[in-house]
Amino acid sequence: MTSIGILGAGRVGTRLAGRLAAAGHQVVLGSRSPQERTAAPPEDVGSPRISHADQQTAARTADVVINATPGDSSLERLGGLRAELAGKILVDVSNATRDADGLPGELCYPGGSLAERLQAALPDTRVVKTLNTMVFTVMTAPESLATPPTVFVSGDDAHAKRAVTRLLGDLGWQPAWIEDLGDIGTARATEAMILVVPHVLRRHGFRPFAVSLTR
Repeated sequence: MTSIGILGAGRVGTRLAGRLAAAGHQVVLGSRSPQERTAAPPEDVGSPRISHADQQTAARTADVVINATPGDSSLERLGGLRAELAGKILVDVSNATRDADGLPGELCYPGGSLAERLQAALPDTRVVKTLNTMVFTVMTAPESLATPPTVFVSGDDAHAKRAVTRLLGDLGWQPAWIEDLGDIGTARATEAMILVVPHVLRRHGFRPFAVSLTR
């Protein structure tokens, strides 16, 4: 069992919390305000393994922290948690874009990535980028797609990536579906994949999909 803090109590955070709690982990959902906590989706209702707290507490008390905050404000939010995140593994699942009409728009960090910025701002934290190349429903149900999807992993610390890979297994990701791309710099490639999402959604509507690497 791992103690997991999730920063962000929206639909991504609560879905991850529910699946990780079902796998036996203790999860703290971190919200910025009581109003945000009240407005959270109901996926986590009734699980004794899920508790709620402010984001400082969620980060401080967890072994592994997941960033499920909006990517365009993640750097500012998490930069204020440098002390709480020191020595922790930070799993970044967000994409930093300037939204347009409710869909992802331009990248906030063209030529770079949110994950790289987070690693630079949090030098005592081991950042791992993953789960950002799919519609959020696939994060916790990869088996729901007709074609096996791929989840990419980027990070500088090999131990941290192994720990995150085990958590991906708890979310339903089979080893053959997990692709370690290398250091944190490779996250700029996976973050750029978000640019295709609005075009797919406009053409086909909101249907679950993910990037798949086939050989």
